[in-house]
Amino acid sequence: MAGERRPAEEGAAAGGAEEPGAKRARAGREGGAGAEGGMAAAAAWAAFRALGSPARHVAPMVDGSELAFRMLCRRHGADCAYSPMIHARLFVENQKYRESYFTTCGEDRPLLAQFCANEPATLLAAAQLLEDRVDMVDLNLGCPQRIAKRGNYGAFLMDDLQRVEAMVSLLSRELKVPVSCKIRIFPETKPYTQTLAYAKMLERAGCQLLAVHGRTREQKRTADFRADWDAIRAVREHVEIPVLANGDVRHLRDARALMEYTGAVGVLSADPLLRHPGLFDDAVHDAEGNPTHKPWSCCDYAEEYLDLCVQYDTPHRIIVLHMYRFLGDWFKEHHDLREKFSKLHKHLKGEEKFALMREVCDELRERIKACGRSAPVPKLSERALARLEREEAVKAAKEEQDREVRALAEVDAMKARMEGAAVGAGGGGSGAEAATSAGDQGK
Repeated sequence: MAGERRPAEEGAAAGGAEEPGAKRARAGREGGAGAEGGMAAAAAWAAFRALGSPARHVAPMVDGSELAFRMLCRRHGADCAYSPMIHARLFVENQKYRESYFTTCGEDRPLLAQFCANEPATLLAAAQLLEDRVDMVDLNLGCPQRIAKRGNYGAFLMDDLQRVEAMVSLLSRELKVPVSCKIRIFPETKPYTQTLAYAKMLERAGCQLLAVHGRTREQKRTADFRADWDAIRAVREHVEIPVLANGDVRHLRDARALMEYTGAVGVLSADPLLRHPGLFDDAVHDAEGNPTHKPWSCCDYAEEYLDLCVQYDTPHRIIVLHMYRFLGDWFKEHHDLREKFSKLHKHLKGEEKFALMREVCDELRERIKACGRSAPVPKLSERALARLEREEAVKAAKEEQDREVRALAEVDAMKARMEGAAVGAGGGGSGAEAATSAGDQGK
């Protein structure tokens, strides 16, 4: 990250999110645009309180934050959630897409529906189809993937901020529900001039809740880049609306530290939740926020998730993706169970499919308990071992061939030397004989 993080106490000293208090009062005293901005900030904070002031958010994830998984996370500490990213144009034009990409229920609140788009009118039409079923509409301005670049949406709209402003402004004027945005930061260091101007523009356009991922769009792999918490804090201090922080939240202690350091009103987590849906659950963390769950809790979460998939009809491909995320680390040790799971096909009847999945969970749970370890020891599968054996055999054969070539070359060289020596020896004898004959003739 760009700056070195301060201790948690210093982050706390930096202050929490400044609710309409000092900032709004100051804006009001300035009059004109300042007063208008203060009223907008007050409305944003009122909207956030209407949600229940949620602090622990399930981030939007394609094929990841569907209804069943959102409900699992809500059971285990999450108090707000985003839908998976919805393609606005497809949502407007394709009924099948609408039915499969957005589902909810009465208990699934508060809920933000996230859209990706690049045309204001299309985005508005899509959002209006859902505004009566969600608490906020969110604009995805953070997706860094190649598909977003090809479709000109997500983080690639950072190159066209006028278009972004037009979309947010239109939603803010026309929707019944508040508008939120999720962004990434620009590739810069302090004082984060571009990022702060970006955030302020969104606030002026009507964004009432701003989620900031502390990485640039080029920093796709979270394992390779630390999130810049200083940038998030700078945004929080620069705008008057509520700010959510996103980046490097892998345990509850990280969530607490991020909020404390940045002053954000809440945090989001994505990939870490996929492996540990209880990331926000106080019951499976100690007082400092360190995880205390059992090594086999992944199996417990998986079976609980399967129950929710029965309750909330979930596509087979999404179920499989989640199950691999829950159990994948231990599958690296128990390849037979992975093979068993991989043979579960979508054409199986629901009851049979879920029964086989539970069998895998139960067997894996017993093995984890029996091994006495808190983490798996990855092993090579039979296929991988066979491949290695083939590679070793080829390598050994090549080395043997090389040795044979070298040995033959040495034999040929020795033979050539011997022949050369023999020729030299033969030539020397003839010369002596010639010299003797010449001597005899001279006598």
